[in-house]
Amino acid sequence: MESPQGRKRKQQARIHKPAYAKLFPVRSLTICLSFFVFVLFISSDRLPVHKGVSFRPVLRTSTLSILPAFLTGNGGARATSTSQYPPLVVEGRVLMPDHLMLIVSTKLTPPVDNLDCVYYDLVLEQAVLRPVLSVDEYHQFKSIVRCHLPPLNFSASVNLRGRQRGRLGSVVVERRDWLLRHNQSVVPSWDRVVYEAVLDWNAPIRNVAVFAKGLNLKPHREADARKFRCHFSLTDFDEHHRGLFVFTTRAISAAQETVRCLLPRGILNNPEKAKDIHVTVSRRGDDNGAGDAPLPSIAKVQNTISRQGKSGRGKYELCACTMLWNQAAFLREWIAYHSWLGIERWFIYDNNSDDELEEVIDELNLLDYNITRHAWPWVKTQEAGFSHCALRAKHECKWLGLFDVDEFFYFPHDRGQDIPGPNSLRALVMNYTDSPTYAEIRTACHSYGPSGLTSPPSQGVTVGYTCRLEAPERHKSIVRPELLHTTLLNAVHHFRLQDGYRYLDLPESKAVVNHYKYQAWDTFKAKFFRRVSTYVTNWQEDQNKGSKDRAPGLGTEAIEPPNWRLRFCEVWDTGLKDFVMANFADSASGFLPWERSLV
Repeated sequence: MESPQGRKRKQQARIHKPAYAKLFPVRSLTICLSFFVFVLFISSDRLPVHKGVSFRPVLRTSTLSILPAFLTGNGGARATSTSQYPPLVVEGRVLMPDHLMLIVSTKLTPPVDNLDCVYYDLVLEQAVLRPVLSVDEYHQFKSIVRCHLPPLNFSASVNLRGRQRGRLGSVVVERRDWLLRHNQSVVPSWDRVVYEAVLDWNAPIRNVAVFAKGLNLKPHREADARKFRCHFSLTDFDEHHRGLFVFTTRAISAAQETVRCLLPRGILNNPEKAKDIHVTVSRRGDDNGAGDAPLPSIAKVQNTISRQGKSGRGKYELCACTMLWNQAAFLREWIAYHSWLGIERWFIYDNNSDDELEEVIDELNLLDYNITRHAWPWVKTQEAGFSHCALRAKHECKWLGLFDVDEFFYFPHDRGQDIPGPNSLRALVMNYTDSPTYAEIRTACHSYGPSGLTSPPSQGVTVGYTCRLEAPERHKSIVRPELLHTTLLNAVHHFRLQDGYRYLDLPESKAVVNHYKYQAWDTFKAKFFRRVSTYVTNWQEDQNKGSKDRAPGLGTEAIEPPNWRLRFCEVWDTGLKDFVMANFADSASGFLPWERSLV
């Protein structure tokens, strides 16, 4: 019979048994099974992979963030039993300029009053809880959770927990749970990461378009695709460039932040297998040395692009795409006006808005405006966002306009001429849908100033701002998305086209874009927060002060210059105002549609 002392020693040995000793058999079995599953999964089309593909197994442990027992009370990747939240798995973390972004495998619905970010003290081995900043839908069934930046001496390996007691504070972390913190990946910099990847099925050679920061390619130029490779894996690629069981394929194009690569054969012929496969990019070395290591990545291959247009009716004739931040107050006017001109489908790329944008879009969709909001959290990536949008739109749209919420197409007309009617913009582009020559229509922009106003006009920008600069500034484009160059190279205002196609410059007598660029100061100063274009300097930075991308006479601080309300006023032009009041104002009240409640 075993003595009480012997039983006590065995019990203590079990208590102090290292965490890795318990986890090792499970990890070993998981890795072995994953290896065979992944090989069969990727290359199952009766064998190997597409030409240009290589296979390189790499051993690593998983970095999925399973919430430990001290957070959940049950040892799993779950919120507490009293929490309103489903099981939460953090798939990736990126340090952004002003917050920490977590990608969560579950779709969460705001509000998130009872969800906390959990920060781990590197010295004291304790956890501190802080409220979540915001939650956003991501890739339809996932979520983006934004947390405060970690305090000093705290790890960026932040997790989540549902709040039980309604208060914040510190939690002591058990040693076993603390060990798990060291195996969770964090992308340490938002400007060096592979952030999106999407399949392109309508290309002559099916491929994946990968979007990455940190390639440092020259703007507006095509790079040598032979220098790049894509790597596909079951697990994410962290700051140490590790991935579990990697297939490598060659790039077929590269420009700015977009690299297109071939697909492993199994994915090439079975698109459903592509979902949630991790991907990253690396640069090959020259003859004199090794290339760069793969970039850290949180990107998974997405197949969210519909391969069908309107049900039973083919593609939409005219769609529009924009990227915005906190423009909810101006969206109703922009959508209602351009829908009247004939735009049928809308792609809104939301760049971290925290206003009422979602509510406004929901209201507009109740009125059948056909708007899709796409969360695009990546900082200074407008060119890549438009490339991404063009890939989505080419399956649904014959023409795609890319312009901002403060830009309005307008058809000038003299007395005696026919006044443009409903769907006039759609009718214009339809004249060139079957053109063997033109794949882009460019329209000159007129920039409007504050027009003497010191606050936003109640009737909207088209009626309120009526004084502009005399000479046009730049242009905006409407493109045929299936005829864009394979690189998706663009300068925001226009795209590079496939060989054999060119753009058409519309004369100002036929059409212009009214750009309400320099609005009342309270509206305009928001531009100082951050510019969305990759290659345009933020106004807080002391660079390129003479550039057309900056407002003349402004410095680097959001301080209202003298006589701002009178600036940028050379020509009084009420053409669009008169047109809007004649076609949109209620005959009895004089109200415009965007002035009234939409519900």
